[in-house]
Amino acid sequence: MSSLMNSAISYFQSLQDRICEGLATLDGGTFREDTWQRDGGGGGRSRVLSGGTVFEKAGVNFSDVHGTLRPDFGGSLPGEGSSFRASGISLVVHPRNPYVPTVHANFRRIERGRVGWFGGGADLTPYYVFPEDAAHFHRTLKGACDAGGAATYDRFKRWCDRYFFIAHRNEPRGIGGVFFDYLGAGAESTAREPEAGRAAFEDDPEATFAFVRGVGDAFLSAYAPIVQARKEMAYGDRERRWQLHRRGRYVEFNLVYDRGTVFGLRTDGRVESILMSLPPEVTWEYNYAPPQGSPEAQSLERILSRRDWATEGA
Repeated sequence: MSSLMNSAISYFQSLQDRICEGLATLDGGTFREDTWQRDGGGGGRSRVLSGGTVFEKAGVNFSDVHGTLRPDFGGSLPGEGSSFRASGISLVVHPRNPYVPTVHANFRRIERGRVGWFGGGADLTPYYVFPEDAAHFHRTLKGACDAGGAATYDRFKRWCDRYFFIAHRNEPRGIGGVFFDYLGAGAESTAREPEAGRAAFEDDPEATFAFVRGVGDAFLSAYAPIVQARKEMAYGDRERRWQLHRRGRYVEFNLVYDRGTVFGLRTDGRVESILMSLPPEVTWEYNYAPPQGSPEAQSLERILSRRDWATEGA
């Protein structure tokens, strides 16, 4: 295990602590912690807040696992050999109030043989799109990404739009954010990235780690003010019905496309931790569409627009 991996593990544990503290302050509740060991090597600690006043379910998971890759999975990852080590933090927050958006973030480091890389990002999935909230979220992430160069946010924003896309529905999961992977994997990074070119910081492992820390540290600043602004808004059955319907899209993405879900299941990870991203309640109503001109239809239109929120603003 490299010294950089040791540093990353310490950072991910600290970030889990800080994010849990911030979310608990917003909600007034407490997280339950489960520590676990993985058959084959490593383990982690899962923290879940359930049935809170603000968050119906909030999960923040830290893991540090190692072992042997399945032969049918090894070809999809950079590096060589069958041994791997992976550590990171992954979180999903499902709010109670439909006017508060769901949010997801994860930050990870994986090493396989002599190759190691970082991946991660954060994205927002609102049920009702408030342009000022979307602009704040994107501008905060852009501020963190700007440390990596002027074009970094645009590159990772486009990557996020492509990644968090539900192909079988032909629609985005939400209003995006930033997403990156294979940072620091050298030539394999260039071969696997959907975007041409690489930022200068990617040639320096410590600079790459500093960039990842900057984005991770910006998460609470991007999300917490939105929660504060919306958590007391009144809502009724119509808004709840829309929330549960749109949660169905979230579930579909996570079970069909999400890399973290696939990686966890194909490396024999702890199922309860892998699937903690799923909401406690969700509906699939046949061929449901919001009435034309309704707030729900307006929000869906804003999601489908894939707008450049950081530049266009509110």
